[in-house]
Amino acid sequence: MRAPEGKTLEFKRDLSSPTKPLRTIVAFANSAGGRLAIGIDDDGTVVGVADPLAEEERIASLIADSIMPWLMPGIDLVPLGEKTVLVVDVPLSTGRPHYLASRGLADGTYVRLGSTNRKADASLVAEIERSARGIRFEDLADSRATLADIDLSVLPLVDGRRVGEADLIALGLAVRHGEDIVPTNAGLLAACPRPDRFMTSAWVQCGRIRGANRTDIVDRMEYHGPMLGAVDAVMDFLRKNAFLSARFGDVRRQDVWSIPIEPLREVVVNALVHANYAEPGTPVRIAFYDDRIEVEGPGLLVPGMTIPGMRNASRLRNPSLARVFRAAGLMENFGTGVRRVYEQLAADGLPEPKVEEVIDRLRFTVYVPSHAPDAGLGADEKHQDRALRHQDEAPSQSVASLSSTEAVVLRQVRVDPASRAELMAALGITNQTRAFRRHIEPLLESGLLERTLPDKPTSRDQRYRITELGLVALAGQEDAE
Repeated sequence: MRAPEGKTLEFKRDLSSPTKPLRTIVAFANSAGGRLAIGIDDDGTVVGVADPLAEEERIASLIADSIMPWLMPGIDLVPLGEKTVLVVDVPLSTGRPHYLASRGLADGTYVRLGSTNRKADASLVAEIERSARGIRFEDLADSRATLADIDLSVLPLVDGRRVGEADLIALGLAVRHGEDIVPTNAGLLAACPRPDRFMTSAWVQCGRIRGANRTDIVDRMEYHGPMLGAVDAVMDFLRKNAFLSARFGDVRRQDVWSIPIEPLREVVVNALVHANYAEPGTPVRIAFYDDRIEVEGPGLLVPGMTIPGMRNASRLRNPSLARVFRAAGLMENFGTGVRRVYEQLAADGLPEPKVEEVIDRLRFTVYVPSHAPDAGLGADEKHQDRALRHQDEAPSQSVASLSSTEAVVLRQVRVDPASRAELMAALGITNQTRAFRRHIEPLLESGLLERTLPDKPTSRDQRYRITELGLVALAGQEDAE
């Protein structure tokens, strides 16, 4: 009983005001289960219950008479020293949503939000009902949509070929309705050019905010395309507003970003894949403050999941969307992303991130070195006011020497653009996802390589071509050889 109150634990001194304990029991049953300890003060002091057997009978009667549908938690009398505490163990209920009978389903349904109880609105009640019945919002079809609303070129290849109608069904991106095949919400999220036409939460909002005043927005971006393209769009925005410094080794320059790129990519992917797109009008939001980056997605944690549990396990709200993200190389093994974020940030010497449920959203905060205008990010580092991704400097600038791998890539595209597969073949590499991140993305970030379809980063028609700066770098490398 020494643990602090939280999502799955609450203390009550007594049952003098039974409404609050009943709300807690309802919230536990609808969220992730939990334990209500009666006879303990909010500060953790054990006061016990005066008449344990009478109080046990009373709480059992209150639960039976006041909560619908019927709920049967475990009720135990636990001795703590010379006191006796009444403990109500509430499981995550398969009969959810539960609610206070006196207030009805619409007004008496509660969920757990941190150490507090929150009344569920209509959309959250519907989400709880769907989860209890094993129905996912992403699997539902929108009667307004047709296959014409899906851009198949955005989707990753299946067995080396373009996705067809049968593949869409197998992937959970479409379903049969009579003689017709119609896209599911997962299909619209993954590959519709404007998914927010069908789901008002299916877009991304980014902002760079300076100072303590949240209204001091110095840069912003909105993304309204397929969610598969949102990751690159968001990361481009973050790099644009970060700093890039140079670290020189014995052989060549290494570019170092002022923000942790890979952990942030994982956090953004997590937000997009786990968002509750049934929530009306609340997009995925990324706020870049001077000292932190907050990534928020609509929807609380899925029932049964807690914030501490996120580090060791994953319960996917949108598994079909996640499979497409994985096939596109945007995420790796399910259930490992959050743990990697913690590990990578610790390895970079950055503070542990903060994860919290806020009203109807999940917020993931990554702390970064100060990006205030008057802050220095390192005594021996020379930072630029914008990342070098777009390379506004003249082509005559000095360029760091290329590695042999980078030279191979740039030679491959010196005359004609090449596909991702062609670049991997030139390098003799088969594990394309990891290799792309290791060998190709740094060239894109440094402006030596660019996409032929910048607005469709994951399109199967995407090709990569050398930039003017890349030609300068390659020429300099060959002159030195």
